[in-house]
Amino acid sequence: MQTNKEPLNKETTLNLIRRGFEEDFADGPDVTATATIPQGKQLTAHFTARQEGTVAGLAIIEWAMHERNPDIKVTFHAQDGDRTQKGTRLATVEGNAIDILGAERTVLNLLTYASGIATRTRQWADAIAHTNAKVRDSRKTLPGYRALAKYAVRAGGGVNHRMSLGDEALIKDNHVAAVGSVADAYRRVRDRFPDVPVETEVDTIDQLEQVLELRPEVVMLDNFDPAGVREGVEKRNALSPGTLIEASGGLTLEVAREYAETGVDFLAVGELTHSVRVLDIGLDV
Repeated sequence: MQTNKEPLNKETTLNLIRRGFEEDFADGPDVTATATIPQGKQLTAHFTARQEGTVAGLAIIEWAMHERNPDIKVTFHAQDGDRTQKGTRLATVEGNAIDILGAERTVLNLLTYASGIATRTRQWADAIAHTNAKVRDSRKTLPGYRALAKYAVRAGGGVNHRMSLGDEALIKDNHVAAVGSVADAYRRVRDRFPDVPVETEVDTIDQLEQVLELRPEVVMLDNFDPAGVREGVEKRNALSPGTLIEASGGLTLEVAREYAETGVDFLAVGELTHSVRVLDIGLDV
């Protein structure tokens, strides 16, 4: 699990930026800008939030602008994790007009996407504030966008689940069905990969009791109601106090606090990244 202080990965983000430019310039230069703007014309423009939210991915502005033209000057007026209002100025860019406008769409596509994730995550984090629980994401991300999406979750006050299939194990119902029991599945993973953190999904309190005897790092309570989660937390406290408990399945913002107040450690929320509503941000000359 990544820490909330881990920065946005520049290499993977540059790959997204370059892919965006490849698509925009696949058929040659920006014909509109080339025809209407004199070569060498300089301009100043501002990236501005057009609605309330939480911003994430501001470094994209600088990385993308410098990919087009390293002489473009970027001045930031905000930082990732900041709450925005309509009209909040995020950054100013100064330099070659054609190059700035050529980078505009790629920047906004990535910046509004990341900020939309951060905004939704912040809503969840606010809803469960002053409880023990933290909102956590999943691997439900678009291919290639996982590092950016998970960074945005961190910027919004959430925490990350595993990045890949190899950095943590997650035993789910299909794995259990293949071997017969949740306890047997856990033992097999632990024997084969003794140094990898293991999370185990359970569907019933009986399964939870079985796996708690093995002292797992994390247990996911799948589709438990708040009363069931509270019972699960009590079982954890009695049988394996060091195990973390995660609630998952059917969670909504309206019931977030009810779940958080059970004493659970994590609320797993796939919609943070799989149902993204972008934050409206524009570039104004």
